Amino acid sequence: MKILAVADKRHRALYDYFDPERWRDIDLVLSCGDLDAGYLSFLVTVIPVPLLFVPGNHDLTYEKKPPEGCDSVDDTVLSVKGAIVGGLGGSYWYNGKDLQYTEARMEKRARRLVRKAKKFGRLDILVTHAPPRGIHDQDDVCHTGFKAFLDLIETLHPKMLVHGHNHEVYSKKDRDIVVDGTRVINAFEYYRFETDIP
Repeated sequence: MKILAVADKRHRALYDYFDPERWRDIDLVLSCGDLDAGYLSFLVTVIPVPLLFVPGNHDLTYEKKPPEGCDSVDDTVLSVKGAIVGGLGGSYWYNGKDLQYTEARMEKRARRLVRKAKKFGRLDILVTHAPPRGIHDQDDVCHTGFKAFLDLIETLHPKMLVHGHNHEVYSKKDRDIVVDGTRVINAFEYYRFETDIP
């Protein structure tokens, strides 16, 4: 399966200079948040494959105007093209607005996601906005990762966790690393990759 993950910022190759031939082999698009709904609706139109998304901490308009033609995987688990995909959007709590969570609240959401994943017998891909604690995260509160995501890696052993939110990791070589058998990918702007799912 060939996957395109996007997050946080439009990339000109996927908008201003879009070339359909470059993306024609993509099987699935994942959005890790902080992208306007219109952009996601554009992507699902020009790359006609399923697009799953979670909201970032700046996606407060998604409730009133969600991306058209796309499916939210936030707080749920879906089977798409043989892949079992779950998602948890939002960031670490830093100023009390919506789509921000304390560690305790995210742990509660993670436990619910475990129950949903167990109905499928597995979780192949975990889509989040924020990163796991200590992996691709930063020292400031806003960009702190969640320990709950490390617990999900340990409990569900997804093949990959794809996230956004932390832009500074984009240029580093560790953008795509393996943690306890799970591939952790920072999708800032875009990241294209392959997996043996399903």
